[in-house]
Amino acid sequence: MAIKTKETNEDVNEFIDAIADDQKKKDCKELLKLMKKVSGSKPKIWSNGTVGFGTFHYKSSRSKQEGDWYSTGFAPRKANITIYVHSSQQPALLKKLGKVKAGGGCLYINKLSDIDTKVLEKMIVNSMELYKEMFSK
Repeated sequence: MAIKTKETNEDVNEFIDAIADDQKKKDCKELLKLMKKVSGSKPKIWSNGTVGFGTFHYKSSRSKQEGDWYSTGFAPRKANITIYVHSSQQPALLKKLGKVKAGGGCLYINKLSDIDTKVLEKMIVNSMELYKEMFSK
C-alpha cells in the first residue's frame, strides 16, 4: 500500500503567508530559514499541510506501507506548530530543548521562543542521519 501523502507544487511562501496567526506565521518563516540551512534541502509543501525538507524512501517492516517521505519539516496547526524530527533517540537533547511536547516523530511547540533553536538544529541533523541509516539499506 502506497503512502497517500505526496509532494505538491504549492508555493511555500504563499502557504506560510496564508497563516492567519501573526506569531505562528513569523515562527514558521524562522523555521523555514533554519530548516533550509540545516537540511541543505529546498522546502516543498506536502499534501498533509507540511513544509518538508529532503526525502527518503520509506518501507515499513511491519506492513506493506511504502513511499517517499520528508526527512524533516514543520506544519502550522491550529493548536501549535508540529516539527517533524525523530526525538525518541535523542532524550538528552530533548531535555535541553525547552517547553515542548514530544510524541512519535513529532515535537509540538506553541511558539519558537519556547525552545532553544540551536538544540533543535542538532536534533534535526541527528534525525536526518538516523533516517538515512534506517532507510538506505
